Amino acid sequence: MAYRWTNTLTREDATPEALFLNRRQLMAGAAAGIALAGTGARSEEALEPNSWEDITQYNNFYEFGTGKSDPASYASALTTEPWSIEIDGLVERPGTYDFKDIMAEMTVEERIYRFRCVEAWSMVIPWNGFELADLLAMAGVQAQAKYVRFETLYRPEEMRGQSSRFIDWPYVEGLRLDEALHPLTIMATGIYGRTIPNQNGAPIRLVVPWKYGFKSIKSIVKITLTEEEPVNTWQQLQPSEYGFYANVNPEVDHPRWSQATERKIGGGLFSPRIPTLMFNGYEEEVASLYEGMDLTRFY
Repeated sequence: MAYRWTNTLTREDATPEALFLNRRQLMAGAAAGIALAGTGARSEEALEPNSWEDITQYNNFYEFGTGKSDPASYASALTTEPWSIEIDGLVERPGTYDFKDIMAEMTVEERIYRFRCVEAWSMVIPWNGFELADLLAMAGVQAQAKYVRFETLYRPEEMRGQSSRFIDWPYVEGLRLDEALHPLTIMATGIYGRTIPNQNGAPIRLVVPWKYGFKSIKSIVKITLTEEEPVNTWQQLQPSEYGFYANVNPEVDHPRWSQATERKIGGGLFSPRIPTLMFNGYEEEVASLYEGMDLTRFY
């Protein structure tokens, strides 16, 4: 199942050393036609991966606090070894899978993806991970399964934000099964070839690049296959503002702000906002999943 999606940016383009290339070199690369598959109208310059510092110091991970710097400040308290993921529900081989055993069976790839937050900021992140479809195949998906429910670790003694009652912990997310099996959907275990930091969802998190970032649940400990559509955490908290699908759509505004443009982190205080692309630039790959659906309803 691995390597079903082709990323024409190479490892050389995404290694930490690439961060030291000057803008002229980046523009020259763009002129030479280096591009990410399915980029739409966005230029290569806009696809310059964010720095390690941007990616690891500016986060939403409410388990450690609501401030953008809180995860980096407090996530060191999280213990990630040993780690396991319980997979249950409509699967042939339910059980608790050790993280190391999972990794021994998976093919890890580098995926350079856009990341678009529902708060209208964005990054470009070079993830390392494997396709979620391969993990689900390990457990064996039963024919009745239609949805995949994910659950984050609940450990308030290490995750200080879980002492707040603002959220009914643990954090929950969900995908339709065909979304989960799509080759763009990955389980990330690294960034820039390094082990993924705690504040970014160590040791394993979901990444669904055509959806708003809150769908990409972090520090996963449980996956359940079900016939029923799961209610995700933000959908439960603010049903008038957050839906199940949460596909990036510049034509559908959040009730409190526009989604037509975004601010790329790392661009500086006076950097211009850039247009948001339908499905975050992955329309060619995923639009067929929603054929016949009224996309204006699935915020």
